[in-house]
Amino acid sequence: MEPLRIGIHTSTAGSLENAALKAAALGANTFQIFSSSPRMWRASKPVPSEVRLLERARVKFDLSPLVIHVNYLVNLAAVDDGVRANSIASFRGELERADTIGAELLVLHPGNYKGQELGQGMAAFVEGFVEAAAGFAGRRVTVLLENTVGSGAQIGSRLEELRVLRDLTQPRCDVPIGYCLDTCHLLASGFDVANAAGLAKTLEDAENILGLGEVRVIHANDSKGGLGSHLDRHENIGAGKIGEAGFARILTHPNLREKPFILETPSDEGADRKDVDTLKRLARNGA
Repeated sequence: MEPLRIGIHTSTAGSLENAALKAAALGANTFQIFSSSPRMWRASKPVPSEVRLLERARVKFDLSPLVIHVNYLVNLAAVDDGVRANSIASFRGELERADTIGAELLVLHPGNYKGQELGQGMAAFVEGFVEAAAGFAGRRVTVLLENTVGSGAQIGSRLEELRVLRDLTQPRCDVPIGYCLDTCHLLASGFDVANAAGLAKTLEDAENILGLGEVRVIHANDSKGGLGSHLDRHENIGAGKIGEAGFARILTHPNLREKPFILETPSDEGADRKDVDTLKRLARNGA
């Protein structure tokens, strides 16, 4: 049996290799990065020598998969022409950098349909994705649509919305599309993953609507907000509304054991190591 993949989002400050070395130092065997600044349209190209060092570090420390999170500014559902054009160009850049860096997975937020109807926003997402991916010949990058808390005009708090986006987009492009489920976003959007019955119902829904096999990554984040709060505030493992018992059930569930779990929890001195260790302990021993 493959070892459970537990990882964390790390910084590429200094070099791509540093992100891998940091993940390994924290005891992780998978990790997530930004391929460039997450809050700027302009992005730099990966340096070939840095990519080679990253590849060596990944092999040395068995760091797999490598996940890239798309720039926060990207909104393929945007009604504003300028934001839309920048989003399409930026997402294309994310695809190309992910391929160059050797990342297997690229996490994308479905976007915000403010100023239009939900259906219009979803249609705009599909057209934007298809335009950005046109002619892309990446070797192994799979894009993952991430669920959201459903605040304001966010798309993707309902699993049905994620499924529709994939069903409409996948036949029109060659880039494989799957899903990423965030535990904080699930709870805040109304899925009661903090208790056994709620987790069972959530996974039943995910299987029936998405297909659990298409869920390639779990973002392991405790939630500052309660059930259905629509509050997108991540909390350290055990310090939020899901709690250690909730994460123990999630980590040990037989249908999730082969999924990579990646932390995006608040980071300060010692918190990263503690969260990685806590996930490992809960996966091994339960709560």
